[in-house]
Amino acid sequence: MKDITHQIGELYQAKAGLMIYQNAKTNKDTYVEYFDMDAFGRPINAHPLSIREAEKLAKSLSNQAEGTLNYLSAKGMLPSHVLHFDALKKQVLWYSKPQNRELFFAPALGIKSGKAHIPALLWKADVQNLQVFALASGKLPTERTTLYHAPFFNIYQDGKVCMGTVDIDLQNERSLERFVQIWESYFFESYFSHLMNGHEPIKCNCVLLWESLIDTEKPFPMKVLKKANLSIKTLLP
Repeated sequence: MKDITHQIGELYQAKAGLMIYQNAKTNKDTYVEYFDMDAFGRPINAHPLSIREAEKLAKSLSNQAEGTLNYLSAKGMLPSHVLHFDALKKQVLWYSKPQNRELFFAPALGIKSGKAHIPALLWKADVQNLQVFALASGKLPTERTTLYHAPFFNIYQDGKVCMGTVDIDLQNERSLERFVQIWESYFFESYFSHLMNGHEPIKCNCVLLWESLIDTEKPFPMKVLKKANLSIKTLLP
């Protein structure tokens, strides 16, 4: 036999074990026996599972389950801009209304950074990935609401955002409100730098569009948006 224990990152020592017996005739009556483990991982001291041991086991399992199910939770009522969230899959779907935002552009684009009006957006994110689409209005969207390509750089045709060198750290975030806020900060506080795989997200030149909008009070020209041939329903799990 070959010793491979040195290849294991962490070692876990067996401390206890359960053996479950069931009536072979009725398949109903159940008996649970509890074992301690010695230093060599061998079962010893077999005895019926006590109430105290059962309560300890139930508490341990409950804490682990709650840690997963409550991965994301709202402080109070569910925020009105959150459309759907799945705690097990760690996914959130939300929208933001039209607004005036600070945008940052890489020098190579030749666009100065500054504030500009942007359209309503539809966001879908988990702890590692982000998708962004544009909406035709700031009204509460429904499952059948048509999505448009987000009029920004760094976004693929399927809406996925290339986050470049952004250090994404959301694995341990439990607040639904902060999860949404942090993703929007990641997106808007990073630099837009290039189109992805030649994908032109709008009907006109993206560089010229933002050059004409930065540091002006011009409303975003909705007519330049291109349909993404998707609806919100297609993004739901």
